[in-house]
Amino acid sequence: MRFTTEPAVERLYGLVANEEDARVCTDISDEACREVPGNFFLMLSSLVLTKIGDLLINPKTVLAWLIGAVGAPPALVAWLVPIRESGSLIPQLIIAAQIRRQPHRKPVWVIGSTLQGLCVLAMGISVYLLEGTAAGLAVVGLLIAWSLSRGLCSVAMKDVQGKCIPKTRRGRLAGLASTFSGVATLVITMLAFSTNRDPSLPFYTGLLFGAGLLWMGAALLFSRIDEFAGETAGGGNALNDAIRSLSLLKWDKPFRDFVMTRGLLMASALGAPFLVVLTQDGGGWMLGSFVLASALASMLSAGIWGWMADVSSRLVMVRAGALAALVCLTGACLALAAEGDKTLGWIYPGLFFVLAVAHDGVRIGRKTYLVDMAGGNKRTDYVAVSNTVIGVLLLVVGGLSALASSISPAVALLLLAAMGLTGAVSAVRLPTV
Repeated sequence: MRFTTEPAVERLYGLVANEEDARVCTDISDEACREVPGNFFLMLSSLVLTKIGDLLINPKTVLAWLIGAVGAPPALVAWLVPIRESGSLIPQLIIAAQIRRQPHRKPVWVIGSTLQGLCVLAMGISVYLLEGTAAGLAVVGLLIAWSLSRGLCSVAMKDVQGKCIPKTRRGRLAGLASTFSGVATLVITMLAFSTNRDPSLPFYTGLLFGAGLLWMGAALLFSRIDEFAGETAGGGNALNDAIRSLSLLKWDKPFRDFVMTRGLLMASALGAPFLVVLTQDGGGWMLGSFVLASALASMLSAGIWGWMADVSSRLVMVRAGALAALVCLTGACLALAAEGDKTLGWIYPGLFFVLAVAHDGVRIGRKTYLVDMAGGNKRTDYVAVSNTVIGVLLLVVGGLSALASSISPAVALLLLAAMGLTGAVSAVRLPTV
């Protein structure tokens, strides 16, 4: 019996959909509609595994701490978040042109997830065998390869999701995935950071190996999704298609406004490392508190954001952007007012938690908004163009915030607070989709 026809899956999906007729298929084919329940849970399981992996090797916390633990130069820490994001975003115009040629985009995601798993496993080996600058450079180099592989999944996921999951269900899919992964990471964190001792080398190695296997498992689950053939128009020369796709920014005003808003709201991601820097003298429990805060944020807020995004993804971006700006402003004021006062260090994990809640809202809101505002190959173009532009902007803003942090982390947080507030105002002006 096929996974998608099991009555238990149908009933469970009905509970998740929270409607008498769970199959509200407004923008997918009839044949795809019949497979929605099974595809929903296969996609959900895959996303949960990859999100747990993301939390376990988070550059904002774990990898940043790892760079110092192996004796690598601290300067490498500043590049972890921009590399993680930009490496997967900038090449997506070329990637999207190739993906458009494929009637089935599921295999692209499977390949990307498998490659991510291999990169993380290689990180574990590098950390175990190397030390100092060599270990740090190996981690950064493999992070680049991991990030490029992540780009394959990013483009393919939006398209597979758009073909297999109907509107009003996509936000809760992302929300449930973040919630379940947050619960799992919460348990792992409580077990791993139960003492105040600094994490050992075997600990980091085991963490990386475990995360790598999660991506492998996700690829296996995703390969079972029933995806039907889609549009293949526009799969011409990759470079020419990339240049043509960029013209969307010129003539498609709603899309241009969305990209501008998304660029401003990336303050929610860039602010987190500066909160960690303000407590870098803490022990192992401090690292654990940040990982715990990130897991709790996903567990408690992502599901709520997901349901809210199905009602209005635009308003989710407004609220989350404003919350991120408030956290950055609070962190900056606290750092300036209590500089050198280590007794207030416990406040920063709390701020990190609220910022993680805001970032989940920004991420779920803008992903749901983008998938809902376009269909067919236009969706692939929208994802690729916006991700490529944001990848470039990440490097630019990352450099500016790094320059500001050379004065003080508080100055960088003030800069990001202004960005977040402007992004929230910009989101107010976006059309409703």
